[in-house]
Order: sequence, then C-alpha cells, then structure tokens
Amino acid sequence: MCGFMVSTQKKMDRKRFEKEFAKIQYRGPDMSRIVLGPEDSIWGFHRLSIMGTNEKGMQPFMRNNNMLVCNGEIYGFRLLKQELIKEGYRFESDSDCEILLPLYEKYKTDMFQKLDAEFVLVLYDDCQHDFIAARDPIGIRPMFYGYSKDDGSIMFASEAKCLVELCKEVKPFPPGYYYAKGEFVSYYDATKSRQSKDDKLEDICQKIKEKLTQGIVKRLDSDVPLGFLLSGGLDSSLVCSVASMALKKPIRTFAIGMSEDAIDLKYAKIVADFIHSEHTEIIITKEDVIKCLEKVIYHLESWDITTIRASIGMYLICQWIKEHTDIKVLLTGEVSDELFGYKYTDFAPTAEEFQKESEKRIRELYMYDVLRADRCISAASLEARVPFADLDFVDYVMGIDPEKKMNHYQKGKYLLRRAFEGNYLPEEILWREKAAFSDAVGHSMVDYLKEYAEEKYTDQEFSEKCKKYSKHTPFTKESLLYREIFEKYFPDRADLISDYWMPNTAWPGCKVDDPSARVLSNYGLSGK
Repeated sequence: MCGFMVSTQKKMDRKRFEKEFAKIQYRGPDMSRIVLGPEDSIWGFHRLSIMGTNEKGMQPFMRNNNMLVCNGEIYGFRLLKQELIKEGYRFESDSDCEILLPLYEKYKTDMFQKLDAEFVLVLYDDCQHDFIAARDPIGIRPMFYGYSKDDGSIMFASEAKCLVELCKEVKPFPPGYYYAKGEFVSYYDATKSRQSKDDKLEDICQKIKEKLTQGIVKRLDSDVPLGFLLSGGLDSSLVCSVASMALKKPIRTFAIGMSEDAIDLKYAKIVADFIHSEHTEIIITKEDVIKCLEKVIYHLESWDITTIRASIGMYLICQWIKEHTDIKVLLTGEVSDELFGYKYTDFAPTAEEFQKESEKRIRELYMYDVLRADRCISAASLEARVPFADLDFVDYVMGIDPEKKMNHYQKGKYLLRRAFEGNYLPEEILWREKAAFSDAVGHSMVDYLKEYAEEKYTDQEFSEKCKKYSKHTPFTKESLLYREIFEKYFPDRADLISDYWMPNTAWPGCKVDDPSARVLSNYGLSGK
C-alpha cells in the first residue's frame, strides 16, 4: 500500500501538513516526498515500492503541467503502456501508475471506467485548472476527503487520521465515483451487472471458474515477493490453489490461530499440504489479543464490532509477516461472502431479497471487510490484493439469477464450490461449512474480548456511558469498549462508517444481538 495526502488550501502551513501526513508513513515506508503543486497546493506521497521499485517510480508524477498521485495496482498496464508508446508517449519508470496521466490526457474522466484496477487517485488538470479525484468501484483502496477549517477548500488523504485535525467534516470518498469541477459523479455501479442472467448451471460454474482464475492470475504480477493468507476456509484456499497452479512453484502461505482452540489451523494445514506450499502457522494468546486492541482500532478508524474482532487475527498475522519475511504483497479471500452469501443469507425469504442484500453488502464493502483488509495489511507496510473483487468477476456473479445463488442445495456458496470441483482442493475443504474468520481464529478470542469488556464496566457504568452516544449507541459492554477507544483517537467522528455490521434482522432467523454467525441457528458444523 502507498499513502498520500493533497491539500488544495491556499497558503497551507507546511509544518501542519507534514505533521498530519506523517501519521500514515507506515503505508509507504520506502520513500516519502512532499512537494508544492499548482495553485499553492501541497502534495504528499509515502511509497511502498511494488512495480518499478527504483526511484524513478516515485510520485507525484508530472506531465505537461499536470500532476498525479495514485495508490493502486493497474492490471494489464504493460499492454496499455505498449499501446501508448506506439502513440508517441514516453515513460521514465516501470511503475504501473505512470500510465495514468497519459491515459487521462487521452480519455479525460472517461478513463476511470476503462481501468481494470484497484485504485484511488488525485490529479491536477492544468487545462481545466481543476483538482480531480477518483476511487475504484469496490473501494479496495481507501481515500477520504474533507473541507479545510481555514478556508473550506477540499483535501484528500488515504486515511481519515490525516484530515481530522484539519477539516470540519471528514468523509470516505465514495467507491465508483470521481470528483471534478466541485461535484461527485458516479461512473460505475458495481452492484448492477452488465452481463446476462440466462446461463445454465453448468455454464455459470464454468464462467465462475474462468473469471475467478483470471482475477487471481492477473494479481500475481509483482516485482516483489508474494505471500498468501490461508485461513483454511473455501475462499482463501481457492486463491492459494489457483495461484499455486499458475505459478508452478510452491507459494508461501500463512495461517493464524489461538493457542488453545484454533478452528482453522488444521484445515489450513490440509490445504497447504495438498498444494505443497511453504506454510507457516502463527499462534497467538489472550495477552496478544488484548495488547493489540487499541492499535487495531486506531488503524481501522472504526468502532464496528465485527470489523474489530476479525481484524485482530489479520493484524497480528501481518505484523508477523512484516517482521519475519521479505514479503510485500498479500493475496486474500475477501468479497466472496458478499457475492455468494453469508450464513445468515440462508434465511433470505426470496431471491429478490437475497439480491438486495448482496447489493447492499457490495455497496458497503469499503466500510467493513475491505476496510479491514486494507488497514490490517497496510499497518504492516504490505499491499493487499483481492481477487474476488475483480471487476469482471463481480460483474458476472452479480448478474447470475439470484434464485440460483440462494442456498437451495443444503450447502452455502454451492456455485463456487461446484465450479472448482476436481483437483483444486481436497473434498473436505471444498465442501466444508463456512466459519467466520473472527471465530475461526478460535472461539476463545471473542470470548476473551467480551470478558475484558465485562471486567472494565459495571452495569451502572455501562448504562451511564452509553448515554453519551446518541448516534450508533453501544448496546453491549464490548461495543462500548470499542467506541471509547475509537473516540479517544477520533472524537465525534463516528459517522466514518454508517452502522454496526449485523445480519439482516428483518428476516426470520436473523433476530440476533451479536454479529457473529456463531449465534445463528444454522451455524451447525461451521465451528468444528
């Protein structure tokens, strides 16, 4: 991951800028730069070198008085680059992001819908005298914006923590939008498919296999070492299996679990043995969990229960990888649940409701699972790549008749499992019941967090402290604990996310008071 910050404020105090920008240096520890830009703007960039690792790939990029910073991976950039070279464009580096200014000069804002990429960017168009920003349709890479307390001018940054001291209001930049001429414009809605819904089941499974495989393979292009997070669940196991086949060599896989009751470690080991990966298990304790809690919430910029629980294991495994390996890029299994269903979507009353829920989850990904993956991985100065979020794959799956995606098969994610029948995974992994990541690290982890919160507050203290928060009010001692830590670093900024992630409590079977799938009646063998 890289990190950037751009101020369009006239006569912005550079020392204030430097102080706030330094808060996210972990996103790009290889090189940092702050420069003055057009119209008295200030541009900062922290680089994590992934493609074109020498200094020539350092940003901001300048061309014809235009300026650009981008945190992203542009897939297929080598082919695009060759086409631009034939048209007379010249390049100084091997960075994928260097092609963006030439593409913008050629296509203007139409460029954004042409990109196959995980990206956020800010650029200055010298001809228009305009600051332009954009974010990928899923929101894989983070960006926030706010308006200066001094003069109301817009500012952009990779994380909210850079802006909270400088801006009256800070908001996440909406995925699939660009900002130009002072307005936000939607250029791509990832929830609306552009492909047919009429395929037969066999054709659907074949296309799922083809498109996901393509999404994984394109994310293996890197000038630095790759690693893979392997939970032992279906999604991460498929990513690892396909990648191993494509690379034709052992990959490096990593799994994490509690010392006493890690559910997934044994399954991750089965997968690792099957694909012959170089596998590492990281074991964590109650002390590790409690000790990292405040750091996790600071990096997440979130008070959501599910996000925080699921982030602890991911944060700790990424820190271990940073400290003990040379890996800089991690592939993960996020975004599958939003497409194919959670445990709770087994209770969807109709296909229409299932589809609506999937669309809602895709729209909100940038506040929950995708946010978790970005912050936990970037906190360790690593880059995340998310194959299930491949735009062509998402577009196809969102176009499948939702009746076929519902769990009529007594097995969740049936289409995805059937698509990869064969020699990809052992049968016991391919058809294994899903376990939520925060629970699969070990049921004890969530129990420890609840116990810690229970010891921190008496019932009376809990009741009194909750009254302070009229919006997004904590409803358990655990949620109060998280909210108080969040407010310590981001006072009065609770609207950075929209609400607690919870199952659809309007559906029969989903009226629960905890977000864990463990409390659902259909959890069954998931925790075994």
